[in-house]
Amino acid sequence: MLGSRLGKEIDQMECVLRMNQAPTAGYEEDVGTKSTIRVVSHTSVPLLLRNQSYFFKQSRDTVYVIWGPVKKMSREKVGLTYRTLQEVKEAYPRLQIYTLTEGMMAHCDEVFQNETGKNRMKSGSFLSTGWFTMILAMELCEQIFVFGMVSAGYCREKNLPAVPYHYFEKNKMDECRMYLAHERAPRGGHRFITEKAVFSRWAKRRNIVFTHPSWAGV
Repeated sequence: MLGSRLGKEIDQMECVLRMNQAPTAGYEEDVGTKSTIRVVSHTSVPLLLRNQSYFFKQSRDTVYVIWGPVKKMSREKVGLTYRTLQEVKEAYPRLQIYTLTEGMMAHCDEVFQNETGKNRMKSGSFLSTGWFTMILAMELCEQIFVFGMVSAGYCREKNLPAVPYHYFEKNKMDECRMYLAHERAPRGGHRFITEKAVFSRWAKRRNIVFTHPSWAGV
């Protein structure tokens, strides 16, 4: 997204979904300023807490959707992440925070198995925030524009320019090295490339447009 100058186009969308701790401040020209919904992994909640002024005060109109395993998100047993979110809500009463239910988490696992033929847990896979965001977007939106997501085959092309895994993190592992490392990990990896192959199939059935880069054949 760096250098894309797509910020104005993104802000013109009716609903803008962002993921985890990806900021807009300092990157407005490329990614815009509007944040309707922010989908956040339980592992990224502490990263939001480091910058509460930005995420919870300035962005109080944003709806937060948090996902995570039952042991972290349980209301009955008061999982660690759920307890943290309760404290955030107490500090910022106007904040809109929702968590994915145990049933919805199971549904996302089931979708992964139906699409890949592999049981997520047995295959040692962790679903990405992008997976949950895409499923949520398909529930909410008639048309979906995806900015800054590469296709499943992109990282196997030759002579690609190295770009950071996150546009807001410099001097970190580049995107394709991260994707390939996770895809090959025997356990505990996000299957980013597999997920993008699934997204490509969904795009043939649903109104999903991938831009910067655009996906050929979708």
